[in-house]
Amino acid sequence: MRADVTDANPPAKGSPLDYAMDQQSRLTLPAVRLAVEKGNGLLAFQPVVQAQRTDRPAFYEGLIRIMDDSGRMVPLRDFMPVAETTELGRQIDCLSLSLGMKALAEDPSLRLSVNMSARSIGYPEWMGILRNGVAEDPQAAERLILEITESSAMGLPDEVKTFMREVQRYGISLALDDFGAGYTSFRYLRDFCFDMIKIDGQFIREISTHPDNQVLTQALMSIAQHFDMFTVAEMVETADDASFLISNGIDCLQGYYFGAPTIAPPWKTPPSIALR
Repeated sequence: MRADVTDANPPAKGSPLDYAMDQQSRLTLPAVRLAVEKGNGLLAFQPVVQAQRTDRPAFYEGLIRIMDDSGRMVPLRDFMPVAETTELGRQIDCLSLSLGMKALAEDPSLRLSVNMSARSIGYPEWMGILRNGVAEDPQAAERLILEITESSAMGLPDEVKTFMREVQRYGISLALDDFGAGYTSFRYLRDFCFDMIKIDGQFIREISTHPDNQVLTQALMSIAQHFDMFTVAEMVETADDASFLISNGIDCLQGYYFGAPTIAPPWKTPPSIALR
């Protein structure tokens, strides 16, 4: 059931921070809903590089950004945790996919990943955008990667497995996002056919100096490699962390060390400073 954002009564329980966050989402959601209805969104592109060739992106992740009527970019943290479980979350996924398909159509050399929730699998509009996009440009499907968060995938395992069979026939790749952040059922992971696993950034930050993160990341990499899935380290922010990950067999890396998300497509406007 969708939360009523007009209810002015504070929650009966929770910390002052919970209350402040709840109030912020109540103020933000109407503006976000209006912006999405108008199509006021764009993608910010962040490079993902191969470990053995870090000087050029293997693909880009397209991160959705929502603009309100004033032209301000609304921070995702202000609305996404609440929107995710409502129809607004599905509409945001539709906007993100539409923008992604458009970017792929405009540049035949681009490979792009787009985020989605497993909840969108049963949303007719989202599926319509995907199927129509593939029908209009079958080659775009081979350059599209759909990123599904671990928490949503594990919540709807049967739906995800059926969905996988359809989209992989088109040539679309699938990535399990935020791997390790939730409570993965390894039984489901065995049955899934993800092409790529993105290891959650909480295990990657300062990995070069944190033995616990090293052990946990190596365990997650070992699981992924056993199932023949590419591994991507998220939130790589320093040269030392990148070096450690590369020397320990990571396939791809993503993070501010290699490039921040930008709304100016990097392949159209080459950066003034080359990637490391």
